[in-house]
Amino acid sequence: MFAQNRLSAWMAGVQHQTAMPLRIELWNGQQFDFSPEPPRVTIRLPRASAARYLLTPSLSNLGSAYVEGLIEVRGAARDMIAVVNALARSTLKEQGRFARIARNFTHDRKKDAEAIRYHYDVSNEFYQQFLDPAMVYSCAYFERGDEDLAAAQIKKIDHILAKIRLQPGQTLLDIGCGWGALVIRAAQRHGARCVGITLSQNQFELARERVREAGLEQLVEIRLQDYRDVRGSFDRITSVGMFEHVGLKYLPAYFSAINALLAEDGVAMNHGITSTDAEGGETPYGGGEFIDKYVFPHGELVHLGQVLKAMQQGGLEAYDVENLRRHYARTCSIWTDNFEANAERIRTLAGEKRFRIWHVYLAGCVYGFEQDLLSLYQIVCGKAGRNPRVLPWSRGYMYQAGASQARASPRAE
Repeated sequence: MFAQNRLSAWMAGVQHQTAMPLRIELWNGQQFDFSPEPPRVTIRLPRASAARYLLTPSLSNLGSAYVEGLIEVRGAARDMIAVVNALARSTLKEQGRFARIARNFTHDRKKDAEAIRYHYDVSNEFYQQFLDPAMVYSCAYFERGDEDLAAAQIKKIDHILAKIRLQPGQTLLDIGCGWGALVIRAAQRHGARCVGITLSQNQFELARERVREAGLEQLVEIRLQDYRDVRGSFDRITSVGMFEHVGLKYLPAYFSAINALLAEDGVAMNHGITSTDAEGGETPYGGGEFIDKYVFPHGELVHLGQVLKAMQQGGLEAYDVENLRRHYARTCSIWTDNFEANAERIRTLAGEKRFRIWHVYLAGCVYGFEQDLLSLYQIVCGKAGRNPRVLPWSRGYMYQAGASQARASPRAE
């Protein structure tokens, strides 16, 4: 009775503050609607003890309860995320435990490898259910906005290769190569000699298989290797969706490693998610806590300003910075739609708990990018201190290359 009375008082306070398409079902069969419109999200508390998750409805608390099966949630993922954020805003103060605090983790080869395996080595078939056919697991590039995901991912790769001015015969290192899409494209379209590195066994095996199928073994080498162990010199270096695993304290050393591997006249490009909090804090109301626990162990997001500072500390000069926040919101939205369309198959492949983790995570990413809690930047850079005469006068070369490729092959297949 005490739990129900406390919960009833809490619900009355929330209903007074805001309307939302939410229904709460209690363990005794009672229902409470928070809007005159039909509910798009239903939260069911199977027992009185579950009330505590609603009384402090952070993204971490409610997300964890949903993932662990302690509460039941029905509705489309995007509606779920919107409702939970509305509950958090109307109930919690953005301070203390739920503030946009910056957390720093200790990173080493062993911990980083374990974190990568946890996230990526679910199964290749799992990722195939919501990614494009090339399995590009990073922000796509929607040049016009009406492209399908496959075309937008190819355009993203071509946009990157144009930005770094990749030439035939040059050497390219791709740090965090995923399933090999970028290095395969670089070899096929530009005749580059490529090395792709990953810490994921599943990615390593499938990427090597795809290189063999493409007949590119003379041009592309896939390695199961940490970037800190790479040796040699490369004309071009790309890092796409990887530096989120590095950690704030280690970013100067990360960029120093890129600098050491980059040829004197080389060009590098870092593509990664950033926090929009000026202090490098994580998303509010416990979102970062949920992601660290269930999705990306030891992942850290930092502000663009901190990235540029660390890049300079690592001996690199930023040449070009492009914000692709809108593109990532669109990418994650398509991933979420694909995920929900293939829900039953994903449950079979990954189990109910992992299904729920990713259901929340993908929709949460859409929300984060749409609400300017997260952003995505591509930063083109080279060794600091070079004569400015070696730099292009404008950004035109990036788009001239893309236009000529589009004329030659509209879908860039």
